[in-house]
Amino acid sequence: MTEKETATEKIISDAMANPSPAKSMGDPGITPLSPSHTQQNDTDQVASEPSFVVVVAIDFGTTSSGYAYAFTKEPECIHTMRRWEGGDPGVSNQKTPTTILLTPDRKFHSFGYAARDFYHDLDPSESKQWLYLEKFKMKLHTTANLSIDTDLHAANGKRVKALDIFAYALAFFKEQALKELSDQTGGEFDNNDVRWVITVPAIWKMPAKQFMREAAYKSGLVSRENPDQLIIALEPEAASIYCRKLRLHQMVDLGTHSTQNGCSPTDNVGGGMTQAAKEHVRRNRQSRTFLVENVIGELWSELEEGDRYVVVDCGGGTVDLTVHQIRLPEGHLKELYKASGGPYGSIGIDYEFEKLLCRIFGQDFIDQFKVKRPAAWVDLMIAFESRKRAAAPDRSNPLNINLPFSFIDYYKKFRGHSVEHALRKSNVDFVKWSSQGMLRMSPDAMNSLFKSTIDHIIQHLTELFEKPEVSDIKFLFLVGGFAESPLLQHAVQDMLQGRSRIIIPHDVGLTILKGAVLFGLDPSIIKVRRAPLTYGVGVLNRFVDGKHPPEKLLVKDGTRWCTDVFDTFIAADQSVALGEMVKRSYTPAKPSQQVIVIHVYCSEKEKAGFISEPGVRKCGTLRLDVSGTESTAPRREIQTLMQFGDTEIRAMAVDVSTGRTVKASIDFLSH
Repeated sequence: MTEKETATEKIISDAMANPSPAKSMGDPGITPLSPSHTQQNDTDQVASEPSFVVVVAIDFGTTSSGYAYAFTKEPECIHTMRRWEGGDPGVSNQKTPTTILLTPDRKFHSFGYAARDFYHDLDPSESKQWLYLEKFKMKLHTTANLSIDTDLHAANGKRVKALDIFAYALAFFKEQALKELSDQTGGEFDNNDVRWVITVPAIWKMPAKQFMREAAYKSGLVSRENPDQLIIALEPEAASIYCRKLRLHQMVDLGTHSTQNGCSPTDNVGGGMTQAAKEHVRRNRQSRTFLVENVIGELWSELEEGDRYVVVDCGGGTVDLTVHQIRLPEGHLKELYKASGGPYGSIGIDYEFEKLLCRIFGQDFIDQFKVKRPAAWVDLMIAFESRKRAAAPDRSNPLNINLPFSFIDYYKKFRGHSVEHALRKSNVDFVKWSSQGMLRMSPDAMNSLFKSTIDHIIQHLTELFEKPEVSDIKFLFLVGGFAESPLLQHAVQDMLQGRSRIIIPHDVGLTILKGAVLFGLDPSIIKVRRAPLTYGVGVLNRFVDGKHPPEKLLVKDGTRWCTDVFDTFIAADQSVALGEMVKRSYTPAKPSQQVIVIHVYCSEKEKAGFISEPGVRKCGTLRLDVSGTESTAPRREIQTLMQFGDTEIRAMAVDVSTGRTVKASIDFLSH
């Protein structure tokens, strides 16, 4: 350490002038002066919390979205958004579909049911000009090198900027929520009085989280000058916070009643419920206000200090698993194992259905049909959605799926024979044609569409439960829209074999929304998180024979340096407390330097020796703007503090000689 500290500025600037392999990868030759961890007290943060009148959370889902809010003066009252226009048979519409429609000249037209219904009513010749998008959130998870310029494809095949689409959607929610708040308070509601919360999957990487924030800036939800007005919340964490508040009548315990037919959380499950409790649930259903008891829920009172539970958030696009441990007396939460999961949401079943249609009618026809009759394709998928929800382990009667007339008509034109003929000719014997113009699927056929998605989830859960940190799990909370599926519930029960109690909250699709409001009211409730990746920077260290590889040697003015050394800020799966800081000091190479740009690297592995190792990739840049802080000190030291314990990574920096704040930012989207 002292060697590093006594390394003279001349050597640093010389190393800068002499490009080493590290610098050819775009890294400045920085020698860290003082690596250290500091713990910041929670109290430091609380004092500077700005005061908001209301917290509004937006659950921006893959298949459906919505918002909820609570006034800071009545934190126990969570209001879910107004009922939306439109709706589907067989699907409860507490939220609205995540669908968006732009006019032919790419202006925002509508969102949700309104977008879908308007698009559906357009003449086919017209609808080809309009841009309709659905299920687009997954693009942020699946795009390897996400940037501000990432594109999405509309239903008609045209490309649009993803940032614009996300910004339009957030602007829509902002307008709806402010309108509702204005009506509630009887005056124009000021956006500055709102703390906004946007939920994202916990398994999302930093670029996707930053992308959401950029979209929020673009939409006018919050401004760059006031970033703290927006909190990014992690979906399973939000669910976890809400689940702690559950009363016994607000959930279903799969262990205590037989799930012959599975239970949909819209049933009043459990004959054992008192009349009063049933009445309470019924009233709750009709009103949009949820009372969250200030006390800890009854279920929670069974939990003791150190008890562990798992939250499995099964959404439309992703499945997210989080392991939490309870810390009493305040009931703070500590994450025990880094968030895991994958793209195993319920839209996987839609893709399986599409593959089945391709097997019967031919890939060439389905591709053509989607482009030429995009609105009819949307109709077909809506019809499938309501039948998908009727799938259950022991169902014996077939499921009928309405084929839109234009599907039957277009197929005849395309192939020269009827849909019925295609079904007879195909080797798919479990899908029949019914004379009412429907596809008739056997229950086994429907269940087989679920198989690969559910298998993925079960495999993931099985692996998670084998981890030492994940032993003795008292409860498993199943949340998210897909948690309503009796097939999934049944599979999870089979896998656990009674090792944990499986709890499903009522209105399971709203669990995350309500939890996100609670998180916005008190973001410090989760005290310890696990780092999902190893983060660090590339630095020069003194060369040590026998320890460092000879190809990394750089000799300058008689001093031998080792290049490309990975200086770890934080290791994957390391516990990080809220407010914990990683401190590093950097020196500008030349006194006249205005900006220091330091490349941040990350790796899935816990240990990385060099930034050139396989699996280590450049994932962001730390920018220190040192202009206007020139000082007479012989050697300037810029002390950088990075915070990893929150849902986003933050950076702050100070010029040590002048004590002035240096503008610091970490960017994960510019690559």
